[in-house]
This record gives sequence, structure tokens and C-alpha cells, in this order.
Amino acid sequence: MSDTVCTITSRPDLGVLVARWPMQASSAQLRADYQAILAAATHHHLSRWLLDVRRRNELDPEIGQWTTHEFYPGAAAQLAPQPLRLAVLCSPARLEIYKADPTQEQYLNFGLAPERTYHMRLFIEEGPALQWLLG
Repeated sequence: MSDTVCTITSRPDLGVLVARWPMQASSAQLRADYQAILAAATHHHLSRWLLDVRRRNELDPEIGQWTTHEFYPGAAAQLAPQPLRLAVLCSPARLEIYKADPTQEQYLNFGLAPERTYHMRLFIEEGPALQWLLG
């Protein structure tokens, strides 16, 4: 049995790592999943990630803070000199939560800021997300 809730698929033909969560997960589980994603990305030398969180609409502020302030910067440093690019597939409901929750919006705006050591964008459709990752 896998220790991750998400499925992690390496796509060396595209130079992309894809992680999909089929359901909600606890904070501890999400941290383990993100560490597994980084391990796979390091192993396959992939710094372009498609993160499909469309089925995770219950947002934990702790995870928002941890990913944008700690995990993504650390992952970017580990994958350097390749730039870390994160295309995050979100449901419309999740985007509404970002708008309605000032704490979540703060973490999101921090993560999207151009001065970060990683580049992150949100998408609701996979096609545009892949185009951005590959562009």
C-alpha cells in the first residue's frame, strides 16, 4: 500500500510531473504527499509540476502557509538550477474559497508573487495549465 493519497506520474516526454489528489487529505498526509512529489521530481529531474487539487476544497491555512513559505522555496532550491514551475488545477469552488478567506488569499498572493524562487499559477482547465508549464 502506498503512503501517499495523491497519484504521482512522471511524464519525461513532456518534462512534467503530475500529482493528483482524488480526495481530501489530512495536513500530515498532505505534507507526506508533497515530500513524495519532491522525491519523484528530484529522481526524474522534473521541475515543472501539474498539481491537480480540484477534489480538495477544504483548505487548511497551515498547509497554505507551509507550501508557499517553506516547501516550494525549499523544493526550488533543491531542483536548481532548473526553475520550479507549479501549475495548480483548482475547482471553481476552491477559487471562491481563496477570494472569501483573507488568510488563504494572503498565502495565495504570496505564492503568486513574481519575486518568489518558484513560479506558480492557478488554472481551472488542464490544457491551459500544460501550455503554461511547457511555455
